[in-house]
Order: sequence, then structure tokens, then C-alpha cells
Amino acid sequence: MSFYENKILPRVINCACGMEAVDLQRAKVVPLAQGRVLELGIGTGLNVKHYDARRVSKVIGVDPSEESWRLAQSKVQHSDVAVEYLSASAEDIPLATDSVDTTVITYTLCTIPDPGRALAEVIRVLRPGGRVLVAEHALAPDPSIAKWQNRVNGLWGKMAGGCHINRDIRGLIDFTPLKIQDWQAMYLPKTPKIAGYNVWGSAIL
Repeated sequence: MSFYENKILPRVINCACGMEAVDLQRAKVVPLAQGRVLELGIGTGLNVKHYDARRVSKVIGVDPSEESWRLAQSKVQHSDVAVEYLSASAEDIPLATDSVDTTVITYTLCTIPDPGRALAEVIRVLRPGGRVLVAEHALAPDPSIAKWQNRVNGLWGKMAGGCHINRDIRGLIDFTPLKIQDWQAMYLPKTPKIAGYNVWGSAIL
């Protein structure tokens, strides 16, 4: 891992993913989590403040970036929710089968190298009837915007730690046994449309 990826990128992502418009998206789904929660890509802990301690018994955050976790400490230490960190990839989650009640996935599926495998792992560790909560940026429905997303995707990924600006998040979920409960989408205000198309909702197993 390069110096940029290890030391600089986590701070860049913390800033970009902590924007007010993005934080409002997190606030739409994270408080719905309950029971034993798995958070994919906990990163710098931007979701921690949104968990409802009355509903959540524990949050287990999986993320390969230990530097990001170090940046999360100020948020975690002030949280009323117990948070455990596991240094691991989303494609190989070190948890037992049927062991979590909710999985939270926010601004993470865009970066995971193999999102299909990651979702298969989510399904494996999720208890029957468990819930997946999602908030992500995604491939835009407008052909003119999607065209530019496809054009810049390679360069975007190099600058943003492997982030894919053009992933069809709904399509990835529809390809799994998960059943969508609700799903919404919009372009975030004050955000370039090429990076501003957001989707959010929930699915059950």
C-alpha cells in the first residue's frame, strides 16, 4: 500500500464522505439498524453518531484500512453504542453464519473490488429475516450523465481509492436473494450530477 493510500486517502475520503448532503443520506438509513449490526466499510466512523443505542446491541465494523479506524477513534469514544473493529475485507467477513441482525452498507459498495462476493458474504452472516440498509452513490438513470460516469470511471478510481462512480447498486442487490423493501433515489443538492446520483433503502433476507 502506497503512502497516499495509507495516510492521505483516508483523510480525503473522510472529508468527501462527511459532507452535509452525504451525512443527511446516512441519517435516513443508519438509525433503522437494530440488534447485532455489521457495518461494511466502517472507515473513519462517519455512521457512528447515527446509530440508535436503544435499538442496537453492538456494531461490528469491517474495514481493511487500519489508518481509517485510527481516525474513527474520536467518534467511537463518544458513542453510546459498543463498536468493535475487524481488519478484514468485505469479500471475506470473519463472522459466523447467521450471526447478525442488520447490515449497514453506506458509500462502500462503490469501492469493494468484488461487490457480488461481498453481498454473498453479507447474506451468509445475516440471520433469516435480517435486514440490509443501503445508502450509496450510483450509476445515473440519465444517459448523458451515465456516459460521463463511464468515461471518467478509471481516472476517478485512481484518485478515490478504487471507487467506481458508475456501479448499478440496485442491480447488484437485485441479483441476490435479498428482497427490496423500499428504494429511493435522487441527485444530491449542491453536488455535481456525475457524482451526485444517490440511492438508499432497505432489503430483507
